[in-house]
Amino acid sequence: MAFNNIIMRAAITCVAGYVPDDLLTNADLAEMVDTNDEWIKSRTGISQRHILKDPTKATSDMGAEAVKTLCEKRGIDPSEIDVIITATVTPDMLFPSTANLIAHKVGATKAWGFDLSAACSGFLFALTTGSQFIQNGTYKKVVVVGADKMSTIVDYTDRTTCVLFGDGAGAVLLEASEDEENGIVDHIHYCDGEGANYLRQAGGGSLNPASHETVDKKMHFLYQDGKPVFKAAVTGMADVSYEIMERNGLTGNDVAWLVPHQANLRIIDATQRRMGIDKDKVMINIQDYGNTTAATIPLCLRDWETKLNKGDNLILAAFGGGFTWGSIYLKWAYDTKS
Repeated sequence: MAFNNIIMRAAITCVAGYVPDDLLTNADLAEMVDTNDEWIKSRTGISQRHILKDPTKATSDMGAEAVKTLCEKRGIDPSEIDVIITATVTPDMLFPSTANLIAHKVGATKAWGFDLSAACSGFLFALTTGSQFIQNGTYKKVVVVGADKMSTIVDYTDRTTCVLFGDGAGAVLLEASEDEENGIVDHIHYCDGEGANYLRQAGGGSLNPASHETVDKKMHFLYQDGKPVFKAAVTGMADVSYEIMERNGLTGNDVAWLVPHQANLRIIDATQRRMGIDKDKVMINIQDYGNTTAATIPLCLRDWETKLNKGDNLILAAFGGGFTWGSIYLKWAYDTKS
């Protein structure tokens, strides 16, 4: 949006989230597969995950709860929302889009929307996409949702992956910044389809449509080849975070918070070290939620909202399946009291 040749930035003006009540602890998993609490914590940092057990509820239900809370916090009616973009790899169904269903469930009667699939980088890609609608003046209120019911695509007989994932949703409201300083400043995003060999859900698409064979071969569960994925994630997330700092002339002292995708504590630590920032500047809640895929970053913002100050420099960073990775540099746009 331009006024007198000044480009108005898109800013996050409200955050909200939702996680189901039911918990799946490390002790619970130890009764399901050959694992234990110490093994899981030492390799991932995870203690528990929230699981949406109700078979009649899906990703859109969690996303709708997050959006309802978002509207209540911001004091707006859902009918004021112009666009809903939902990042997810676990849509309720292939069509209609999960964003469409969320709009219906919250009463966003004037909104249009679509889903964006980029695995764990989905929220960042969706946030960048949504910001363009604000910056060019097309719309005034864009909601970006990150939501996944990962429990539906996790094989709970595979101890290497079932310990990692949980269910949840987060949402942010994008509006024009009140000034030219704060808001989303820059982004750097990448993808590399070679990563599909190492992290994917092979069944259910046009290449491998659902069949007796795809079910028997467990192709509808996520597949991860841990070592190459870990190596790529450590390098990709750390490098892109440093890259966006360098491009914007930031040092570790300038960064108020790193908001990392919550996949693995060791990946987060590597990113923090590459950026040259102190550990107390890193948002970490992986111990409580596990990896909720597209929901991790907005849930971090929800949990840390009261600690954020207007003008704070935030670096958001993620790495996801297939592969996708990226970072966003934003200046926080509002103060929130505890």
